[in-house]
Amino acid sequence: MNRWTFAAALPLLALAAPLPAVAADGQMNDAVAALNDPARQDRMADTVTALVGALMQLNVGPLADAIARVDPESDAAYIPRDATLGEVAGHDDPHYAERLGDDVRASSRMAGHAASALAAYAPVLKDMARDMAAQWERERNAARR
Repeated sequence: MNRWTFAAALPLLALAAPLPAVAADGQMNDAVAALNDPARQDRMADTVTALVGALMQLNVGPLADAIARVDPESDAAYIPRDATLGEVAGHDDPHYAERLGDDVRASSRMAGHAASALAAYAPVLKDMARDMAAQWERERNAARR
């Protein structure tokens, strides 16, 4: 194995290195189950929706006013006193938080699928990493002779 092949394999080794410990004590199965739990996915999405919805309605006018007093030439001087974070950020759409929550829900499902696939491939990746490390060791020893 030349050094470029080994360098290309480093990400695989880095990914697979923690797998034996995780797979051995069942943490991977717990993580996979948690990521694939629709109720947890919904709770995460609902939490993000509520937080973003609240943040977008946060009145930033007084903060902008304070900034404008310190720096009268800043853009903050042009922000209305009753402006919300959503308006300033360009997300004054009333459905923005719900769409973001839907994105979180979809991302959680995808993370669950990826975790399931990783758990299924963990033994193969572990064997590949062990074989590659052994081959690298043999090549290193051969190069030193």
